[in-house]
Amino acid sequence: MHAGHAHTADAHGAPANAAAATSAHGSWFFSLFSPRVLFALLVGFGAGGLLALPLGEPWRAGAAVLAAAAFEGLLVGPLWRMLFRFESSPATTLESAIEDDARAVMGFDANGQGLVALDVDGQVVQLLATLSTEDRARGARVRSGDLVRVSSIDAARHRCTVRIPER
Repeated sequence: MHAGHAHTADAHGAPANAAAATSAHGSWFFSLFSPRVLFALLVGFGAGGLLALPLGEPWRAGAAVLAAAAFEGLLVGPLWRMLFRFESSPATTLESAIEDDARAVMGFDANGQGLVALDVDGQVVQLLATLSTEDRARGARVRSGDLVRVSSIDAARHRCTVRIPER
């Protein structure tokens, strides 16, 4: 129920502006210092150096550098990306529904209290709702099926404060 977010890349994946392009290149450089990449490069460098032991000294160092790049680029990196395809999106909490629309399950009483249904992460959650003091002061009524906007949520008590959305 949230509004869409602006994209920062065009259809080909290129950054939309120069600052984003600079940031993308800088983040690539700093990604070399992640523990996973450093470990893979060091393991590849060590294994490549051991395998290139019969070669002379300048050739052995070059072979070790190539082995490090190959180990990271051809084995560890693709394996890591394949494993992260199984990553799930983080669950949203009840508090993330603030400023979302909810539907009144029943008409609110004279004190401005009633029950609303709210969609949170694909599940319908019903909360006890209280109409905001401003809407109660102006005599607003909420009937069954009306849309209201969530202003605040008390997840521990399963309660929320709602207001009539501006039209």
